[in-house]
Amino acid sequence: MEKVSKSQIKLVRSLQFKKFRDEHRLFVAEGSKLIGELLTSFSPLFVLSTEQALPTLPPELSPELIRLCTSVEIEQASQLRAPQGTIAVLRQPDNDTLLPSVDGCLTLLLDGVQDPGNVGTIIRTANWFGIKQIVCSTDTADCFNPKVVQATMGALAYIKIAYTDLLQYVKDYRSCHPQLPVYGTLLNGQNIYHTSLSTDGLLIMGNEGKGISSQLQELITDPLLIPSFGGKVESLNVAVATGICLALFQTPQ
Repeated sequence: MEKVSKSQIKLVRSLQFKKFRDEHRLFVAEGSKLIGELLTSFSPLFVLSTEQALPTLPPELSPELIRLCTSVEIEQASQLRAPQGTIAVLRQPDNDTLLPSVDGCLTLLLDGVQDPGNVGTIIRTANWFGIKQIVCSTDTADCFNPKVVQATMGALAYIKIAYTDLLQYVKDYRSCHPQLPVYGTLLNGQNIYHTSLSTDGLLIMGNEGKGISSQLQELITDPLLIPSFGGKVESLNVAVATGICLALFQTPQ
């Protein structure tokens, strides 16, 4: 094990910005449990750890990849208010492996979901309900944003995530699979509790404030509504709404 260098701490700090994550094709994760989950799918460049946190690191992690830090150095590198003593710098997958293909399962689409916490929670929830692939618009929060990574609690390792022109993606999908539904949550949709749902197709979830874009709305074949049961708030949080939808899609009709 080597001691961490100033340049390595500087690199870790820079990865809070998408510009540098894209440039280096790297991202960071903090906490031994999360790191252990992500090592199942992402290869590490190096891992920062204090002496006290070493026993919590995954045993399969090569000592050659560990850089010893003081608690002050971990605080300097960390994105968290309460650093956990371990930070991994991981390699992003190649771009050409990201875009998932339709394979007879429900595919979740995120249209302009911009809050990193929401995106991370959605990824975590989607994994719980067996979703294998998420396709995002280019203005959806980056799945390798540190806040997203932490919120996924490791689910990022088990779901394929792609960023693309969502409008074109849905158009191509409908051209190739005209018999399959495109679901989306809309105020004029059918009550989701009274609708027969298919586990084949697309489910679109929209922006926190604006919902699904008007152009995408025109491509939705089966609009859905999550009804209010007497509540006074105007809308549901998009991550909560996604969880409700996915739970109902996985419930036998």
